[in-house]
Amino acid sequence: MSTAHKLDCEAAENDCRFIIQSENEQEAIELAKNHMKEGHGKDFTEEELRREHLQVV
Repeated sequence: MSTAHKLDCEAAENDCRFIIQSENEQEAIELAKNHMKEGHGKDFTEEELRREHLQVV
C-alpha cells in the first residue's frame, strides 16, 4: 500500500479548509507553500511545512 503526504491548511489557518494530499512529498510541499503564499500571504519554508504540518497517511 502506498503512502500519501497530507497537509491540512486548517492546522495553520483556522478559517481555511484547504487540504493537500499527494503520493509525492515534494509536490505536496510545493502546493502547500504556494497556497499559503497566495491564499494567506504567509511564507513557509519547505522545512517548516515538513516539520510542523506534513502528515504521512
